Amino acid sequence: MGIKLLLAAILIWDFITCAFGFNVSADNMIRIGLKRRPLDLYSVKGARIYAKDHHKRGSNRNFDALKDEIVYLKNYMDVQYFAEIGIGSPPQKFAVVFDTGSSNLWIPSSKCIFSIACYLRSRYRSRLSTTYTKIGKSCKIPFGTRSVRGFFSQDNTKVGNAVIKQQVFTEVTREGFFTFLRARYDGVLGLGFQDVAAGRVTPVWYNMLLQRIVTKPIFSFWLNRDPKSSFGGEILFGGVDSTHFRGQHTYVPVAQNGYWEIEIGDLFIGNNSTGLCRGGCPAIVDTGTSFLAGPTTILTQINHAIGAEGIVSMECKTVFSNYGNLIWENLISGLQPGRICHRIRLCKHNVSFDENVHSYEKKMVVRNSKLEKLSNDESALCSFCEMTVFWMQVEVRKERTKEKAFEYVNQLCEKLPDPRGKSFINCDVFSLPHITITIGNKSFPLSPDQYVIRIENNHGAHCVSGFTALDVHPRRPLWVLGDVFLRAYHTVFDFGNLQVGFAESA
Repeated sequence: MGIKLLLAAILIWDFITCAFGFNVSADNMIRIGLKRRPLDLYSVKGARIYAKDHHKRGSNRNFDALKDEIVYLKNYMDVQYFAEIGIGSPPQKFAVVFDTGSSNLWIPSSKCIFSIACYLRSRYRSRLSTTYTKIGKSCKIPFGTRSVRGFFSQDNTKVGNAVIKQQVFTEVTREGFFTFLRARYDGVLGLGFQDVAAGRVTPVWYNMLLQRIVTKPIFSFWLNRDPKSSFGGEILFGGVDSTHFRGQHTYVPVAQNGYWEIEIGDLFIGNNSTGLCRGGCPAIVDTGTSFLAGPTTILTQINHAIGAEGIVSMECKTVFSNYGNLIWENLISGLQPGRICHRIRLCKHNVSFDENVHSYEKKMVVRNSKLEKLSNDESALCSFCEMTVFWMQVEVRKERTKEKAFEYVNQLCEKLPDPRGKSFINCDVFSLPHITITIGNKSFPLSPDQYVIRIENNHGAHCVSGFTALDVHPRRPLWVLGDVFLRAYHTVFDFGNLQVGFAESA
């Protein structure tokens, strides 16, 4: 069901209830207390966020005519917050992740007999429910780089003190072994839009509105910032609890209906602009991941500023060594930064660029031969070239000397975030800079104690950067605002007005 059709149905129901005098409370709300589990090193190292970029070319052959569609995926290994729901009559209990980054409800099935992980968690048994309705259509739900498989069923679903009648959900019969073996939750309750739901089934949140379980088309998230508290936070369906925030919410529109995707502005490290998102970048607001994800170009700068561990990239160093002077000269001369890597033939030539650069490019063939033995991955070399151009451009804006700029870029080539894991950091965080994200022309700072994740075990304390790399497309850098951000800012998901609001958490 489309969003406009759903909202129209709600308005019609409001009219009918008013016209005939039905007594429907305007304050219907469902309050869900969240439990929190502490992160461990295994979960942190194994957690992954992925995004696939599908683009379609319009009738215009210009590159700017590409229409990007992002498919956002993750493996949930870093999940910290979950709550209990019931499915069936009488209710069978399941611990689920309330996830704004997906749209389906799925739990293990009693028919899941070939996955060891299923035997370690609660499984749904349809024969024990008097309200079960068979559907049986098979489905698969994207999960990290793979998927969980099962079939659709229908039954009453209890969320808090409310019961959603005949909710369609997935009984999972095949799960990934390693991911679920250590999971402390049973399934996922997606709070995203129907557009991205597997099978286009109606999500739980839509049915809450359609069945008038809640009357206000909003829900809000508050995460407890006290790491020692057993109470992890709260979801409030149908309202906002004013005791959970300070001041007023800043609202920004949802840019894409498939996800709770908004636009963010510039990101600052201390008082220094990173520059990449001054013209706006998409960001998915995701309650189902612990980290704040963003493009490697910026994450490398953050790693350098906060002293986080990184990896040394020889491709980055070689591109910088062979082309640093040329890139600097082109930037100083005023050449458009987006053309530089194409000019020096590290990126494929763009047909929309000036054809007069061909004579210049021929001079670069000999210089390019130095890289042939290093790597055959042209896209990787192109990415490192574009990162180098961006980093130098930032230094030029700051009016840094060439020597200082080169020293900085060389250091960044040694601080790239590890795509296979997270960046460890010294636990003495008090001297680290604030990281500030601009949303709706307002600054939302994160202090070091908010973006550094502390993990305790038998060997002492380990600290991990709350930032992780996510690269989709250089023309469309994507951010994910996970729990690192949401703990600091109370969040309102306004379905009726298709907007998201943030205010300082209390």
